[in-house]
Amino acid sequence: MSMILSASVVRVRDGLPLSASTDYDQSTGMQECRKYFKMLSKKLSQLPDRCTLKTGQYNINFISSLGVSYMMLCTENYPSVLAFCFLDELQKEFITTYNMMKTNTAVRPYCFIEFDNFIQRTKQRYNNTRSLSTKMNLADMQTEIKLRPPYQISMSELGSANGFAHLSVAEYKGTGKISAAPHQRLEPVTLPGIVSFVLSLLCGALNLIRGFHAIESLLQNEGEDFSYVIAFFLGTAACLYQCYLFVYYTGWRNAKSFLTFGLICLCNMYLYELRNLWQLFFHVTVGAFSTLQIRLRQPQGKSPDYNV
Repeated sequence: MSMILSASVVRVRDGLPLSASTDYDQSTGMQECRKYFKMLSKKLSQLPDRCTLKTGQYNINFISSLGVSYMMLCTENYPSVLAFCFLDELQKEFITTYNMMKTNTAVRPYCFIEFDNFIQRTKQRYNNTRSLSTKMNLADMQTEIKLRPPYQISMSELGSANGFAHLSVAEYKGTGKISAAPHQRLEPVTLPGIVSFVLSLLCGALNLIRGFHAIESLLQNEGEDFSYVIAFFLGTAACLYQCYLFVYYTGWRNAKSFLTFGLICLCNMYLYELRNLWQLFFHVTVGAFSTLQIRLRQPQGKSPDYNV
C-alpha cells in the first residue's frame, strides 16, 4: 500500500528538529529510516533544495526553503508528484504560521511541536488520494519534476551510520549533481542593492583616478610618499571586491564583506590628509551601505523556478 508514513520540519543550518509527526511504527525498517533522517539533517546545507533518498522499501523526500527543510518518509511506490505536493503544502503552512525570526532563534528541539496537528491532518488527506480536497495541477507538477528532477542521493553517499561520506560539490542544475557553494543563486536584486553596487563602482573609480594622480605627483616630486598610491589602489580593490561579493556567492561571504569594509575604513583613515571630511564620510558611508546590502542579499532557499 502506498502511503506517507511520517514527516518532520528541520532547520537547515544546524539540523535542529522544529516539528515532527508522531510515529508509532517501531519496526526495524522505520528505525533505520529515522537514522537516515538524522544523517540527512546534518548535511542539509550542503544538499540541493529538492532531494530524494531511496532506502529499499521506503523513500525519503525533502525540500528546503528560507532556511527550513521539510522532510517526509513514504513507501517506495508513493507517487513522487504527490510527495512533493505534500511537502509544498507543509512549507506554505509553516511559513504562514510561524515568524522566520522565531525559527532562526529557536534553541530547543521541537519547539513548534504543535505543528504536528497540521502534519497529521495533511498526511491523512494525502494517504487517501481519492478524497484530496486540494486542487492540484498534476500536469504542471509532473512537467516541473521532469524538467528539474529531485537530486537522487545514493546510499553510498550516506557513508557510515556516524555520518556522510564526503560529497562532491559539482554544480547542481537538477540533473543529478550537487550544487557548489560558489554557484549558489542569491536572492533577487533590490533597488537599494543596485544603488550600493553603482556607488561602490563610483568609489572604486575615484580611488583609481586619485591613485594615478598620486603616481604622477610621485614622478614629478621625489619627496612624495608612495604609500598614498598603495592606499588608493587598495581602496579601489576593496570597492570592486564589494561589488563582486554582492553579485556572487562565496564561502564566508559575510565575513569577507566586513573585512573589506574594514580595509576601506583603514585606507580612508590613512588618506585623511588628502581628503576633506565630506569625501571621507562619502567613502565610508558607501562602504557601510554596500556591506549591509551584501549581508541582506542571502542565498536563495529555493530556485526561482521551483513550483513544487
